[in-house]
Parts: sequence; structure tokens; C-alpha cells
Amino acid sequence: MKGYGGDVREPYLTVDRWLKSQEIEDLKRKSSDAESLFRRTGITFAVYGDGATTERLIPFDIIPRILSAAEWRRLAAGIEQRVRALNAFIYDIYHRQEIIRAGRIPEDLIVQNAAFLPEMMCVEPSRGIYAHIIGIDIVRTSENEFFVLEDNTRTPSGVSYMLENREAMMHMFPELFARNRVAAVEDYPDNLRLTLESVAPPGLDEEPTVAVLTPGIHNSAYFEHSFLADQMGVDLVEGQDLVVSDGELQMKTTQGMKRVDVLYRRVDDAFIDPLNFRRDSMLGVPGLFDVYRAGRLTLVNAPGAGIADDKSVYTYMPDIIEFYTGRAPILKNVPTYVCRKPDDLAYVLEHLPDLVVKQVHGSGGYGMLVGPTSTKDEIDMFRMLVKARPDRYIAQPTLALSTCPTLVEKGIAERHLDLRPFVLVGDRVRLTPGGLTRVALRDGSLVVNSSQGGGTKDTWVLQD
Repeated sequence: MKGYGGDVREPYLTVDRWLKSQEIEDLKRKSSDAESLFRRTGITFAVYGDGATTERLIPFDIIPRILSAAEWRRLAAGIEQRVRALNAFIYDIYHRQEIIRAGRIPEDLIVQNAAFLPEMMCVEPSRGIYAHIIGIDIVRTSENEFFVLEDNTRTPSGVSYMLENREAMMHMFPELFARNRVAAVEDYPDNLRLTLESVAPPGLDEEPTVAVLTPGIHNSAYFEHSFLADQMGVDLVEGQDLVVSDGELQMKTTQGMKRVDVLYRRVDDAFIDPLNFRRDSMLGVPGLFDVYRAGRLTLVNAPGAGIADDKSVYTYMPDIIEFYTGRAPILKNVPTYVCRKPDDLAYVLEHLPDLVVKQVHGSGGYGMLVGPTSTKDEIDMFRMLVKARPDRYIAQPTLALSTCPTLVEKGIAERHLDLRPFVLVGDRVRLTPGGLTRVALRDGSLVVNSSQGGGTKDTWVLQD
């Protein structure tokens, strides 16, 4: 909320005055009301461990994170540039591989990458789009500079929390919305459906049928799968509800079989089709990939899109953006050391206590080391892991992340946060103003993931 000089930044002035007029106990009661509301709605995520699965609420903080219209315009321009480059990169990787021929990215980084899917070579997706739904994780430093932390081009989650956070805030604090012109986010489900319909296979003789494929109720993001299907007014299906027949993907309904044209799948690549990928998968549909490859079905996101999700590929994003757009990146990467490079590896091993080390395919805050807050034993363990498989790790400096006032047990305190805007790519790029703000609720923590004890906030983009 405060700028580099310590003064309250202009977008927060109204909320700052409001906060100063509130009693902490009243705010805590509102926070409890929000938790009750989320429990009634059933907004939970699954946590796996110790042989058991538990359902938890993601903690919600009632103090919003606020961006000015000017700040958002700059972010939006950088995000759109980035998602266009990401899709151009994925298309190229599965076709002519011109960026490799030009020597801008190492060949082995792609062809030996676990996220690279050879089966996708020369496949032509509708409109040439591979990543239709993208989450770009952004951090802001204490000097008010924005950096992209990572790109999520597989199945970015969290948009349902963005929508429910806004609904809860409008329900509890209508007076705040009356004093601030906040850009709307509630049209996301309509925009998602428009995007999905726009990438249907060409030549259909009727309106495309869209469905959401979920692994089932035990998946950690099942609430979101169900929520989005309901909000779009489309069917939520599991693999057992689908069958390939006459060269089409068909869905079992009470009125009989119905063709599916666009499948927003929340099932990982390896499990979508036991005939083409993992034979032990019970989540996918036999022959699904053959229908897709024949151009009779659109899968969202496309198989193999995860190659742009890789954290080693992330380090080449400035080159990727310049190669495909002809312009320098509007949004910078966080400086990153790639442990597969000998010089970078030597630096990382020498400076582990000062760095954040991540697995290139890691997510959810797992498989990472935050050097400044780790014990000597944890650092020594990571040193052995990185030495054994340097290709699996990257490292970044510990940034002085920006903070936002957050309601904690002792009152209001500053906590570190990040931002995940959600981007839809179809007949055009659709960007929801704001996104999901994730906040590290533990004092001093830089890990915002819900699975690691983080929470969420409503994100406001103020209109001019």
C-alpha cells in the first residue's frame, strides 16, 4: 500500500481512510462472516498428505489489493505481448522450430524436456492457438517495479476464487464500492465461453458444444471445475461420460449421445487418452487424442502447451518475446540462474543461503528452497539435490516483494503478495482486470501458495 518513500500510494487513499475509521473487532467479525459465506458455498481445495485428503478453505483477507488504471494499462500491455509470444513459441516448437534454428534457445532444452510432447509435432490446432487460458504470475518489488515470476500455460487455477472474492466483498462492503470506481470481473465466465466457442473446429453446421472435463470430486480444484461449468452453462463431465464414436467425441446425456466440439480439460496430458499416453489412466477417453489430431475436436489447453510452463524455458522469455514480436519485453523477468549452465550452477551452490531455488517442473510452492528462511540442514539437503540433477533446478534472488495491509490475529499488518491475472486467447485476447491476489499470511514469508498456508485477496483495478 505504501510507496518507495513510505507514503500511502494514491490508489489506496480511500481505503486507507476507511481502515483508520474501523474497529479491529468489527473487521474480524466481517472476516468471520466471509469464512461462513465461503463454507456455505463450498469453496474448498483438497490437501494431500500422510495418506489422507482433507478439505480446507483458502483463507480470505478482506482488505483489497488495489491497482490504479495507469498501472493496469501497463500491466495489460505487457501481459498481452507475453501471451501472444507464448502461443507463437509453442506453435513454432511443434512446427518449424525456427527459434532453435536461429540459435536463440538450445535444442536440448526443448526436445529433452519432460513437457515436450512429440505426438503434437505438426498438429494444427484451431486458430493456431495452444494456450487458450493462461495465468501470468506477477510480483511487485518494494521499489514499485513489476516482474513476471512465471507463466502458467497448462491449466492455471484460481479464477473461481477471484470471482467469489469479489462477490463476497460486494456483499459485505457495498459502501467501499460506492466510493471507488472498481472495474468489474464478473463477466469472466461469459468471456470464457465466448473464447471456447471461438476456437471450435471450423466448418460446424451448428453452435459448438462445450464441456468441462474434470478428474472427479477428489481433485484439489474440483470446486473450480464445477463452478466454471455451472457459470458457463455447460456440462461438467468425467472420462466415463465420454466416448469416441464415428470419429467424434460424444457425451452421454439423458437425451442420448451428443457430440462435443470443445473440451476444456482439467486432466493432465499423460492421462487424457490411455490409447496414446498412459495406459493405466482411468481419467481420460480412449481415442480422444486421435479425434483431436484429426481436427474434429478442440482441447483447451492443447496437449504439449506445458513446454512454455517450464521454468528453464522461462529464463529465455525475453529472447522469445523479442523473436516473435520484434520488440523488447514490456514486463521484465525476475533475474534467474539456470543450474544446467556450469557458471550459474557454481554461483547457486556458493550462494544458496541468499537464493530461492525451484524445481523447473515444480508448482504449488513444493520442491523449493527459500534460502534466507531455511535451516542449515535444509540448505545442505538442497545442495546435494542440485548437485545431483542441476538440470532440474533454477534459482532467483530473494526479491524485496511489495506488501499490502492484511488482517491478522494481532490486527492489521503488512504481508507479501503476488498477482495472477487470467488471460483468455481465442478470436481475440480477453484480459480480466486484476486477477487473483495471493498473500503470504505468515510474517516474513514469501510463499503465497494456498497449499503452503497462503491466502487470497480481492484485486481492485480502479477506473479513470
